[in-house]
Amino acid sequence: MSHILGIDIGGTTTVFGLIDPNGKVHGKNKIPTQGSEPAENLIQRIFYEVHAVLNHQPDISLTGIGVAAPNGNHFTGFIHDPPNINWGNVDFVSLMEGKFDVKVLLTNDANAAALGEKSYGAAKSMDDFIMITLGTGLGSGMFSQGKLLYGHDGFAGELGHLSIDPNGRKCTCGQIGCLEAYVSAKGIKETLKDLKTKYPDDEFLQSLVENTLDGKQLDMAYDEGEKAVHEIYEFTGEKLGYGLAQTAGLFSPEAFIFYGGYSYAEERLFNPARKVMDEHLSPSQKGKIKLFRSKLSDGDAGILGAASLFSIK
Repeated sequence: MSHILGIDIGGTTTVFGLIDPNGKVHGKNKIPTQGSEPAENLIQRIFYEVHAVLNHQPDISLTGIGVAAPNGNHFTGFIHDPPNINWGNVDFVSLMEGKFDVKVLLTNDANAAALGEKSYGAAKSMDDFIMITLGTGLGSGMFSQGKLLYGHDGFAGELGHLSIDPNGRKCTCGQIGCLEAYVSAKGIKETLKDLKTKYPDDEFLQSLVENTLDGKQLDMAYDEGEKAVHEIYEFTGEKLGYGLAQTAGLFSPEAFIFYGGYSYAEERLFNPARKVMDEHLSPSQKGKIKLFRSKLSDGDAGILGAASLFSIK
């Protein structure tokens, strides 16, 4: 049976699996990306692991490879200076095709998550939606009239670098007031630092360590009634709401769907975001746009979406 190899490259870990025509994942595996080494080293390790599966399952044939990667360009096949990976600009598609001798398609990680949601998740029946990935940064992939938006150069839909405050925080991209500077793991850590200064006598707040902070820790504290954590999510949600309102005014999506670590906050984050978004929408849009977390399993959105490059154009 024909299968597509879906690969999701992250700064720390790379996940891959063989996807059958029904969307079932076979031989799912994850390996360290080892971003300090050349891209060819990762390709060689994936090749070894995948062929170990194929050699034991002769009924599976590999007919194509879809790759999701940060800063992956669908048009050129290049991965451009991916964060936390020291590759510079690398022609990843050519390297992969030279090694595997099958057709290879590439997109960025947020677009892949959107493709996965459209093919196998909650957006199957939607033609217009926006997928937002909440991790170290904020990524996004947009579907409009049933098609994934790439723009003329492959970099359309970068909501993370939509400016929501021209006098705000400096983003890692060099610009000021980007949404990602507030709504991401990096942004939440900055908010924590600000609140520690604001509330020097809050023992719980002072006990939190920025470098080890994660969403689960904040969610538990929120549910236990920690006021400072409520303020973190309220502030972050308000910033998110401003960004969603601007985006909705341009693209009029049926839903914003969230994926990634901080998406597990769900209504803790979505309630203030929804309130601010609706306050800044036109009357014709108020109360109509849904916000919810992805229905796909952890780790599957990227590889399913990458494989979907062969079925969704």
